[in-house]
Amino acid sequence: MATLKQNIPFAVYQGIVDFLRQKVPPHLIPKVGIVCGSGLGGLASTMDDGTFTIDYSDIPNFPQATVSGHAGKLVFGILSGKPTVCLVGRFHFYEGYQLDATTLPLRVMHLLGVETVLVTNATGSLNERFNVGDLVLIKDHVSLPSLAGLNPLVGPNLPEFGPRFPAVSDVYDFDLRVLMAETFYKDPSYQSHGISLHEGVYTFVSGPSYESRAEGRFLRSIGADVVGMSTIPEIITAAHCGLRLLCMSLVTNQVLIRPEPSALDEAKRRLQVGGSAVTAASLAEQEIKATHEEVLAMSATRSLAVEKLVTAFVAAL
Repeated sequence: MATLKQNIPFAVYQGIVDFLRQKVPPHLIPKVGIVCGSGLGGLASTMDDGTFTIDYSDIPNFPQATVSGHAGKLVFGILSGKPTVCLVGRFHFYEGYQLDATTLPLRVMHLLGVETVLVTNATGSLNERFNVGDLVLIKDHVSLPSLAGLNPLVGPNLPEFGPRFPAVSDVYDFDLRVLMAETFYKDPSYQSHGISLHEGVYTFVSGPSYESRAEGRFLRSIGADVVGMSTIPEIITAAHCGLRLLCMSLVTNQVLIRPEPSALDEAKRRLQVGGSAVTAASLAEQEIKATHEEVLAMSATRSLAVEKLVTAFVAAL
C-alpha cells in the first residue's frame, strides 16, 4: 500500500526552539538571520562582544555540517544594534540530507522570531560580465531539482509555517535589494578594490560534481547568471514562512562553458603537418577547472569586504 512521504514533524522544530530559548540569553533572541556561505563564516565575528555560540552537535535533532568551510555552529549576538543569529555552516542535498533537513534552520529562525534573513553563498559565474570576486544580488532563480520534484516542501504541508502552495515569484525583497545596493554605492572603497555589484539569476543544481561545459552552456541559455549547490531550498522554505529575504552571492569561480576542442580537427591537423601534438590544455587556453579550494580561497580574499558590507546593511535595516 502506498504511503505519503514523511517530513520532519512540527514538534521537532518546536523542540529545537524550546531548547535554544532555554540556552540563549533573552536579549540575544534574534530578529535578523544570516546564512553564511562557503568560507564566509567570518560574518559571525562582526557581532559585538558577548555573543552566545552553540555547536550543532549540542542541539537535539539538528543536522551536522560535513563540508570544509562550514564550521557547524549557531552564533547569537548583536550586529549593528540588532539581535542576530548567524548560521555558520549550511547543509546540502549532496551530503545525503533530505531537503527538509537542509532547510530546518530557516524554520527554526522563523519560530525564534527572525523577521529578515540574509542568505549568502559562494557561486560560479555563467555571465561573462561577472568576474571572480564580484558580488551579485539575486533577483530571481531557476531551481532545476525543484522543477523535477526535489522541492523542500514536497510532502504533507505544515500549516504552522505557511500555505500548501506558496508563491515565490517575488521572494527576493525589492526594498532590501535597493538598500543593499545603496549601502554598497555609498562606500567607494568596494569599487576602488575592484569589487563590482551586479543583479542576477541564481540556478540551483544538486552537485556535488561541478557542471560540464554543455551543462554550463545550457544554464546560461535559460537565463542563469550564476550557479550553485545550495540556497534555493532555503529560499523556498523561508518564503513559505513569510520571511523577508535578501540573497547575495560572491563569485568565486568562472564556469567553463567554452566547447571542448575537437579531437577530429586535431587528428586531421596532426596528419597534415606530420607533426607535433597540441595538448588539450593549450587548445583550451589553459582554462582553470573549478575546485572547492579555489572557492574557499576567494571567499577568504573577499571576507573582510563582505563582512563590512553586511554590517553596514544590517545597521540600515
